[in-house]
Parts: sequence; C-alpha cells; structure tokens
Amino acid sequence: MEFVVSRDELLSDSFPYKEIENGILWEVEGKWTTLGAVDVNIGANPSAEEGGEDEGVDDTTQKVVDIVDTFRLQEQPTYDKKGFIAYIKKYIKLLTPKLNEEDQAAFKKGIEGATKFLLPKLNDFQFFVGEGMHDDSTLVFAYYKEGKTNPTFLYFAHGLKEVKC
Repeated sequence: MEFVVSRDELLSDSFPYKEIENGILWEVEGKWTTLGAVDVNIGANPSAEEGGEDEGVDDTTQKVVDIVDTFRLQEQPTYDKKGFIAYIKKYIKLLTPKLNEEDQAAFKKGIEGATKFLLPKLNDFQFFVGEGMHDDSTLVFAYYKEGKTNPTFLYFAHGLKEVKC
C-alpha cells in the first residue's frame, strides 16, 4: 500500500502515522540514517598488515532523513504567512473537487484548524514536495519537536490517495 498525490509517492504504510487536527493532518516520525558502504570488521589488524591509518574509513557514506531519501522529496523555499495563506487557498480550491462528498465536508470543517496549527510553526518548517515537483501537489512539512533529534513530518491527509500494490 502506498500513499500518493499528484502522481508522486510521498508516504507508504511502512511509516506509521498518527492523525492530528481532527484527521486533517498526519504526523509521521522520520529518522536520520546513514547511506553508503557497510563497514564490516573481520578482526584483521590493518596496521599489522601495513595498512594506512585511513584504511577502513568510508567517505562514501551520507546521513539522510529516511522519508526524504525513500520518497525523493524535494525541498522547497520557505513561506511567509501571506504566501502560506495563498498556498492554502489555492490548495483547497484544487483539492476539494477531487474529494467525495463526505471527505469534502470533513476537509472543509477541519482545514481552518489545521492551518491555525501550522501557521505558528512556519519558521520552523522545511517544506517538501514530491519528486515530480508538480504545481498542484501537496506540501510535506518537516520540523523538529522540542528536544528531538529526528524530524517530524506532517501531511495533509485528504491530499493523499491510497494505492494498493
């Protein structure tokens, strides 16, 4: 099962989520991970085998956030309050007709509260879109909760479409 919007995969069911703001937003915990070659210690002593000091050091590793890397999310410029409100208005106009009546009612009822939840965090967010960088796509918000070293991601639930694989 995958979750997609605007033809880009943004999330999968391998990342558990928690509904917040009356189900309008999904909260997903990301984590930092290291990509690159795996360093396997086989017990050999490089210095005894005339190895240099740098032997065994892998400079091809890279630290990435799992969600950003897995779904190839593309970071976007930040929004100020005015720009974010303009985005939300455009997003509501684009998304609402794509929803069934029940989802439209829930989305319309909860989007104002979700927007009020997001606005004070604008300066803390990193903004992402899917790999295709479509104009009509949903934003994915990432921020660090107080005291946390891994980012938390927020998704508009109604902007995601479940696709069974």
